[in-house]
Amino acid sequence: MKKLTLSLFAALLGFSAFSQQTIIKYLSGTDKDHTVNWDFYCTEGRKSGVWTKIAVPSNWEQQGFGAYNYGHDKIKNKEQGQYKHQFFVDQVNNKKIFIVFEGSMTDTKVMINGKQAGPVHQGSFYAFKYDITDLVKPGAQNLLEVTVDKQSANASVNKAERSGDFWIFGGIHRPVYLEIVPQTFIQRLAVNAKADGAFQLDVYTQNLKSGEQIEAQVQKLNGENLGKPFTARASADGSYYELKSAFNKPLLWSAEFPNRYQVVVSIKNEKGIVHQVKQKFGFRTVELRAKDGLYVNGSRVLMKGSNRHSFWPETGRTLSHGVHVLDVQLMKDMNMNAVRMSHYPPDRDFLEVCDSLGLYVIDELTGWQANYDTEIGKKLVKELVVHDVNHPAILFWANGNEGGFNRELDDQYALYDPQNRTVIHPWEKFNGTDTKHYPDFKGMESRTATGEEVFFPTEFMHALYDGGAGAALDDFWSQIVKHPHGGGGFIWAFLDESIIRTDKNNIYDSDGNHAPDGIVGPHREKEGSYYTIKEIWSPVYINPQPITTGFDGKIPVENRYSFTNLNQCTFKWKLVKFPSATAKTLVPTVIATGALKPFNLKPAEKGILNLPLPSTWAKNDALYLTAYGPDKKEIFTWSWAIAAPAAFAPKISSLKAKPNIKLTQTDATLSINCDGIRYDFDKATGYIQKVVKPTGTVSLSGGPVLAGVNTTLKSFTHQVVNGQYIVEADYTGDAPLHVKWTFTPGQPVKLDYTYSQQGDVSFSGITFNYPEEKVTGMKWLGRGPYRVWKNRLKGQQFGVWQKDYNNTITGESWKYPEFKGYHAEVNWVTIQNTEAPFTVYSANKNTYLQMFKPAREAAALTNNNVEPAFPEGNIGFLNAISPIGTKFQSAKVMGPESELNHANGEKIKGTLWFDFRSKP
Repeated sequence: MKKLTLSLFAALLGFSAFSQQTIIKYLSGTDKDHTVNWDFYCTEGRKSGVWTKIAVPSNWEQQGFGAYNYGHDKIKNKEQGQYKHQFFVDQVNNKKIFIVFEGSMTDTKVMINGKQAGPVHQGSFYAFKYDITDLVKPGAQNLLEVTVDKQSANASVNKAERSGDFWIFGGIHRPVYLEIVPQTFIQRLAVNAKADGAFQLDVYTQNLKSGEQIEAQVQKLNGENLGKPFTARASADGSYYELKSAFNKPLLWSAEFPNRYQVVVSIKNEKGIVHQVKQKFGFRTVELRAKDGLYVNGSRVLMKGSNRHSFWPETGRTLSHGVHVLDVQLMKDMNMNAVRMSHYPPDRDFLEVCDSLGLYVIDELTGWQANYDTEIGKKLVKELVVHDVNHPAILFWANGNEGGFNRELDDQYALYDPQNRTVIHPWEKFNGTDTKHYPDFKGMESRTATGEEVFFPTEFMHALYDGGAGAALDDFWSQIVKHPHGGGGFIWAFLDESIIRTDKNNIYDSDGNHAPDGIVGPHREKEGSYYTIKEIWSPVYINPQPITTGFDGKIPVENRYSFTNLNQCTFKWKLVKFPSATAKTLVPTVIATGALKPFNLKPAEKGILNLPLPSTWAKNDALYLTAYGPDKKEIFTWSWAIAAPAAFAPKISSLKAKPNIKLTQTDATLSINCDGIRYDFDKATGYIQKVVKPTGTVSLSGGPVLAGVNTTLKSFTHQVVNGQYIVEADYTGDAPLHVKWTFTPGQPVKLDYTYSQQGDVSFSGITFNYPEEKVTGMKWLGRGPYRVWKNRLKGQQFGVWQKDYNNTITGESWKYPEFKGYHAEVNWVTIQNTEAPFTVYSANKNTYLQMFKPAREAAALTNNNVEPAFPEGNIGFLNAISPIGTKFQSAKVMGPESELNHANGEKIKGTLWFDFRSKP
């Protein structure tokens, strides 16, 4: 526990363990996984009216107390939590003792030994402290009593915080500790370290005496001094000191290279050090250049980010270092470089992780479409900035959200921030920024053409259920990239804020469609958009084109880093052959591998990657190319099919055996028996009815139907041609369809079809029916393992995949990848079932497989923006598929990739082989 406490202490306060240093004594636990039980009494709701125990820190709802509130609720639960805790204070001589609360929801009154420590604190997400030196009894047990009201006595606090579009909890949700310092001490620091090496340090002290001075020493994180120590010049009142120095070419901080230093600040007198603190920081300069863009350290930056709630489904807002690291690592793995705090300041440790791993941050004062009043707002701005000011990751302060702006607070941030970071108003044009929320594609084009402010929507690509996020991102991002002064954008949202309800048998609850908005699930389960974002936001940008016979190993590439030359990256390629549909393995055979020589390409430059492939490259099935960043972690792996789909189809040999085909029929049914397998056709429709094997029936039926088109059977014929049996059907109606089945002894059944359509269509192709309750899984060669939409094709890898049946609804149940939906570039698929597995091969490139229709969300929107169209048939082989929209916009306004498919009357031909010969 000592190791954990010291580790968290370093992350929490940035102080080191010197004898003249601040002493930290935790009264609570340190995070969700390390709690301390306090006495607790809840006044209303569950487990109320009796003294018991509660884990601190925590949200009391997740401990079984009180009632739940989502911010939009009209019912405002008003329970009060009363805490008691005994703590011992060692004998301390000539020390001051503070009690610190890192976060408490909402109004918090603190009593020490029966006396109030200070004014009631209002505001749920802000650290606050009281000087309790005169209230504690050194060398004895002391009584801490805390009263936390879920509702604030300040109406503006309730409006700003508790009416927001997020879960509203109660309780002491962040750590509580004692801070013990000398009588003369450093109260706080504010660092301003510029990219040119200029260094300014604002030091605020208490009780500095004549003859004492402030000294600062900048160091590397290993303790090696950088330059010489420098001292302070006192302000008039003796409590504020400004220290300045300059350093030659320090290593700079950015999201790509998060280089940090530390400054050791000491109060000294003739006897030595009185008090000493240590603060980590980074040298970096942030600029908003009018009609130009966002610059960090003189280089233009596009923020690629998401909005992150501080959330874990079992513990609400009470998190841990492990959760913070997990979240930042997931964002970095998606090739994000930024995160916006929505809609409140995060744990201090999350910002520390952003500093150390490299993420740009927008730190936000709470105010969801309503603002704090000016009196409380000034206090909370100070608490926010003083708490977070030294994190180099923070580029901007956000003064509320979507109209929750108290404009009288805009000038307050600079009072405590010597960096004078820009204050933004998310959702509006302000301070040289345009952060418009949820523009449609035309709005993006308009801003690209006419906007003057630095443009970065702080919310866009709303990811309700499986919509948004990666869907349509390719088109939107192309506009931001070419915007003359684009600054990036932030997807809504990082995670599904789905709480585990302790009052409802631990079900997950996202308050209908208010909170299932994540790229990842509540436990960070990855949705399909995760990988789409990873490809589109890859700083090594490749827009893959199909490999043709003239391919010479040259692949166009663009360096979309801001600071990294591609010679700092590593590139590896491999050629593979895939196992057959009947093989037991999914793993391809690697035929050849190689690495590229260091490739010099500066940020924003375009070039050509030249892969040194062997002369036999065309004899392989696929090519993989992987890029690794300077940290040796994978940026992305691109994959290309080399072999044509027909290469994976069953080998068709010339007919040598005596025909083994029998025909039987009734007035209603035509039956073809080939190799002991019977195929029944409905004469009235021309559709296959079922396939009967000696071992049982395969219930494939109802097709082929022209997807989404009303047709009528015109003719149905059958005949023997050169020992093969041919069954043909012609359909008329809204579009013509010709179908030809060919039965050949010893071979799979061949289906040729031809159709043509005109106009805008959601999808096109042919479909069949198969009972969903009989399906157990699927194995296929194609893009996978996730489903795709017309406007979300990127991110999937070409290979052999397997997944078991599930009925997952994205954002409501989190078994991924989802089984149902569209799958891209399918060459063959084996339908695994309880009857007998069968395999379908396609001879056509870019065949989409439709595997059933996803179930409807429990709280789907009435406009169905996030419910794409599907054919009536449940297993389809399609040439075009439908796009998906977002919570606020239908697909049709989200850009070219999101438009319906335009059919121009061109004749489309397809060939499938159906192989029912496998054993059950």
